[in-house]
Amino acid sequence: MDTITTLTEAALEAKKSRFQAFAVPVSSEQAVKEFLDNYRDQGTSHQCWAWKIGHNVRFNDDGEPSGTAGRPILAVIEGQSLTNVLILVNRWYGGVKLGTGGLARAYGGCASQAIQMAERVEMVATQSVSLHCEFGELAKIEYELAQLDIAFQTEYLADGVLMTAKMTDDQIEVINPFLQNLTRGREQLSIQDKL
Repeated sequence: MDTITTLTEAALEAKKSRFQAFAVPVSSEQAVKEFLDNYRDQGTSHQCWAWKIGHNVRFNDDGEPSGTAGRPILAVIEGQSLTNVLILVNRWYGGVKLGTGGLARAYGGCASQAIQMAERVEMVATQSVSLHCEFGELAKIEYELAQLDIAFQTEYLADGVLMTAKMTDDQIEVINPFLQNLTRGREQLSIQDKL
């Protein structure tokens, strides 16, 4: 599965109605909500959208006839084998009815244009992990994480340091033995969930 790297925008006109699509990478439902809130436009006739994050999908026709807006937008995301993507399509009504087929073509077409302009990147599955270490081990672990380009957070505790990060399976295969060797088997990665 692929995703897109940055926000892209496309426009289309059909029988005097204007359509504007935004395609954006998202990683959570909260990110979807924030984007939709930030891009809310009271001047539009309809703001229709669809998103897919992993196996979760949602779409909204925003008052358009059922199946003429959200589903065609979602079909673009799924047809391109994308995930972690939200597409919002705004419509400004031009006074001429497009019919259900015309609406589906316009929403899907505008969404497709936005996706075609986006740079794609392969989604790499990561897992949330945590590890505990003593204060004297921290510098060596930080160095090893930096060598593998792993971003991490640290929390200082009374008995040492708790570190959290997101890692790929390949990174886990390198860090776990390193950690066990450094701590003489006392510590290993604790894996929370796959993202």
